[in-house]
Amino acid sequence: MSEENQRQGRDQVVAIIGAMDEEVALIAKGLEDPIHDERSAQASLDVVRGSLQGASGPIQVVATVGGMGTVNIAATTQYLMDTYRPDAVIFSGIAGNLNKDLHINDVVLGGTLRYLDTDMRMVAQFAPGTDEFHSDPHLLDLAQRTLDTMGIKHLVGTIATGNYFVDSAEKIAQVKEATGADAVEMEGAAVCHVAARNHVPALVIRALSDNADTDYEVFRDFDISEYADTAAKLVLNIAKGL
Repeated sequence: MSEENQRQGRDQVVAIIGAMDEEVALIAKGLEDPIHDERSAQASLDVVRGSLQGASGPIQVVATVGGMGTVNIAATTQYLMDTYRPDAVIFSGIAGNLNKDLHINDVVLGGTLRYLDTDMRMVAQFAPGTDEFHSDPHLLDLAQRTLDTMGIKHLVGTIATGNYFVDSAEKIAQVKEATGADAVEMEGAAVCHVAARNHVPALVIRALSDNADTDYEVFRDFDISEYADTAAKLVLNIAKGL
């Protein structure tokens, strides 16, 4: 439990942002007394609230689907910050693989997150004053130990975030040159950006769904229900370790 929570006499609060409805539904099943918070509809969200037993006491969990793209996910993250005042935020989803040593269903943890299509020389002039973002070291350690226990291959790497779908060799080369990333997606840096502005520890988890070479019209029909189950177990196990 954080020092602030101890002073205020409240349980630790963890915000979980998922990539899909199935994932959040499975997270809800792992909580005690889950309810849908009707207030969240005003932000076009469906937030589920519940609790679980953590390593140092009860933990309150709020979970929702975040939406695709940096603006959608930033709005979701800020709403969770303002409404529930979480002590940590965990974001899980899928990404395109850019690392030849990794394979489909392996996991990249966001040690470093960089924007693809943003001139950070300008953006970084405002708080938090950085041109790249990072998952919290303690959360990264918890995630690595949890992934080891679950037998899932993973690494702490670099994730590139941009508002376009990477699906060709030309785009892959551009992303690698610009960011040196191990995986590419559309939300992770924005989650950590908003979390950093709010001084809240964040963790970005990305399971590799393809090799960033799949046309979006094909990709959107992928069956990722198996990943939803794994992701739900993973984030709940990390939350329990807090």
